Amino acid sequence: MERASSSMLSPGGLTLEICIDSVASALAAEQGGAQRVELCDYLAGGGTTPSAGMIALVRERISIGLHVLIRPRRGDFLYSEPEFEVMKRDIQVCRELGADGVVIGMLAKEGSIDTARTQELIEVAGPLSITFHRAFDLTPDPLRALDELLQLKVDRLLTSGQQETALQGVELIRELNERAAGKLIVMPGGGVTPANVQALVSRTGAREVHASVRRSLESGMTFRKDYPPMSSNRVLSEFEQLVADVSQIRAMRETFQV
Repeated sequence: MERASSSMLSPGGLTLEICIDSVASALAAEQGGAQRVELCDYLAGGGTTPSAGMIALVRERISIGLHVLIRPRRGDFLYSEPEFEVMKRDIQVCRELGADGVVIGMLAKEGSIDTARTQELIEVAGPLSITFHRAFDLTPDPLRALDELLQLKVDRLLTSGQQETALQGVELIRELNERAAGKLIVMPGGGVTPANVQALVSRTGAREVHASVRRSLESGMTFRKDYPPMSSNRVLSEFEQLVADVSQIRAMRETFQV
């Protein structure tokens, strides 16, 4: 069966994907005008696979595209056999729960793309759209890595151009997009904001953009006890959460339409 691209292009031809980790953020992404979300857990660690319950409820609550991150742990992308088995089973769960696509990435120990096991994940995914994530940005030879993804026939590559932000990696992103020649969607991601998205699109020729624009949401708790801490992450208090920001998402959509 042919895989679905799940690009969900807007009338203007540009697609905005928002990275999220909650139902509230999923709703905000749709309200702000995004065409798709990438659902994750543990964004503080770069993202891991969300629970089946989270996937199911997000699918029930939004009508836009839903792609799910398949990553069994934080850290590098060299996975053990048990971790690989977890990834395959998580992909099966995503299919059963109605996801439109999965977001994957596996590397060999020398840093190249693990093409054999990536192919296995693609086969498990069946008709789901396939995005190869920013594991790509840790490969030693990005042009060779792109060629391997083209051979694997993945639908989409998420990349910051091997830099900290997509704007810093704009030259490589443009080169990747030109080399892909429409056979694969090159989707910039990393530090994308309403202020820089137009420059990023115009300089790369990208037709899809990935962003994580969030705001702090205060807890409704009236009794607050600061000790003992519930996590080692002290950047946020125990009484605030980060959720997708409707106003910033809407500002990006308006920028796309300029």
